[in-house]
Amino acid sequence: MSFSFFKPSRPKTPPEVAKAIKDSLNALDAKTVAEVKALEKAMEEVEKNFAVMRCMLSGDGEVEPNVEQVSQLAFEISKEDIISLVIHKLPTLGWEARKDLVHCWSIFLKQQVDSTYCCVEYIEKNWELLDFLVVCYDNKEIALNCGNMLRECIKFPTLAKYIINSPSFVLFFKFVELPNFDVASDAFSTFKDILTKHASLVAEYLNGHYNEFFDLYEKLLTSSNYVTRRQSLKLLSDFLLEAPNSQIMKRYILEVQNLKTMMTLLRDSSKNIQISAFHIFKVFVANPNKPREIKIILAKNHEKLVQLLQNLSGKGAEDEEFEEEKELIIKEIQRVSSSPILNK
Repeated sequence: MSFSFFKPSRPKTPPEVAKAIKDSLNALDAKTVAEVKALEKAMEEVEKNFAVMRCMLSGDGEVEPNVEQVSQLAFEISKEDIISLVIHKLPTLGWEARKDLVHCWSIFLKQQVDSTYCCVEYIEKNWELLDFLVVCYDNKEIALNCGNMLRECIKFPTLAKYIINSPSFVLFFKFVELPNFDVASDAFSTFKDILTKHASLVAEYLNGHYNEFFDLYEKLLTSSNYVTRRQSLKLLSDFLLEAPNSQIMKRYILEVQNLKTMMTLLRDSSKNIQISAFHIFKVFVANPNKPREIKIILAKNHEKLVQLLQNLSGKGAEDEEFEEEKELIIKEIQRVSSSPILNK
């Protein structure tokens, strides 16, 4: 009598795993999704195959993943258009499947086959997939999953460059103020990565889209939402003070409206916002080439500004340096206000 049916099944090869994933995802068609029992069965198959994929990529806790199999699986999911399939099926996938996909996503993107990041190259040939992931912030069920996947993509300069130059990029100005706090916070994390991970790329974008970008950004700085104001102000400092953005900063501090915005934020009810605003405001004041319009604004408001700054204090170990900077800025404001040229 044979007991061969008790033997463990042979582990699937990367091409077999890829085929199983593709078949199970294709089974999630409109007809299946419309039938509860059929959908449950199809979803079980997807989750089973995703679990196998995760095990092949990360090991099972006892056995380490096989490096060659990991690379081969990455190659297969690119070759068989499975990357496109999993992204477009995201809204249909269950929580467990999405969790496994997000875990595997970063591993796939990092895989090189013949010195080429095959999954990144696939996305470069299918740019619309990045737009799809961005737009998914409008779907709170999958927004956080898509956000994780986007931030992994942004680590690669070519993908980051597409996102920031895509028409979908401006949607982030809406997403960071969505009413769902978790989704808005995640969108801001992605927005921040886009603007800080590749400084020279961002500088190139801002040079070409300066007015459009800062018109939208000012709305974040003056938002009625405290979190939005604080985060956007901190982010503005982070990317404007990057060396590649020095020309953008020089342009920013020449504009009266930007100075007025910082002066308004200096009066914010939040001490944290006041301090963050000061670190940008001081660049306007310290600029040795201040335009006449900027000097006039500083002179006309010098009494209120000096009083505001005198009442502003730093935090902890930074107090001493903060006080020194503040004193220099106050002196410069007083110097500008006493200039006879401005009284003509």
